[in-house]
Amino acid sequence: MSAEQKTGQIRRWLQRLVFFLARSTQISALLFLVGCAIPHVPYRAVYEDPVNYVRLEEDDAVLPEWPPSAHAHPKVFSNEEMTNLLRGFMVQEHRIWLQKWIQGEAPFEPAFRENELRLLAPLLAEALAEAKPNERISFYLSEPQTSVKRTITTGGLYLRKTEMHFILGNWQIIYGIPTYGMIYDRRYPMRPTAAKGFDLFFQPNNAVVKQSTGLWDTLLANTKDELVIDLSKIGASDVAKTSP
Repeated sequence: MSAEQKTGQIRRWLQRLVFFLARSTQISALLFLVGCAIPHVPYRAVYEDPVNYVRLEEDDAVLPEWPPSAHAHPKVFSNEEMTNLLRGFMVQEHRIWLQKWIQGEAPFEPAFRENELRLLAPLLAEALAEAKPNERISFYLSEPQTSVKRTITTGGLYLRKTEMHFILGNWQIIYGIPTYGMIYDRRYPMRPTAAKGFDLFFQPNNAVVKQSTGLWDTLLANTKDELVIDLSKIGASDVAKTSP
């Protein structure tokens, strides 16, 4: 075989190798994108504007073949009743023992500002009146700071018998909007965008239902990040009537 033939053979071999590597890279990238695809949560919008929303999301924890897993929806609350309920939620900055020793206990703060209550209370009442037994309510409140940052308060709730299960995913968190990729804060309002730096409380405290968590739930990360309120302890159970 002449030197010219050898050179041509090597050139063809290199071309095939480059083609194979390029195709492999494309396939790998496609598989990566498919593997990282963010599941879509089906929802119905109750209210939505460019910076806030209240939605009804399908809850995959509700199993059609197991009726006891269904939520106690729809329910009717007045705007005043929902406002009073939301006013009961308080937030306290989480401090470790050293911070407490130096600074003392952090003060309690309302979970919602007055302008947030005026917007949120009637919308949550409307959402609960429309919710199906397999849906839960999610909310998203934001206040733009710059073109790439916003302060968010997000969460959700659902009812089981006379109990309200309330989740506060984020509270006055400054969220940096990514220049590319998924914007997680709007898609998953009940999930924290960063490690939680606060603890959630409710007043009156005797209405809070203590949740027992087993060792296996803790080890397997099956614990629920929610506060459960017994509405019968605050007189709201009689007011929340089942919709016709």
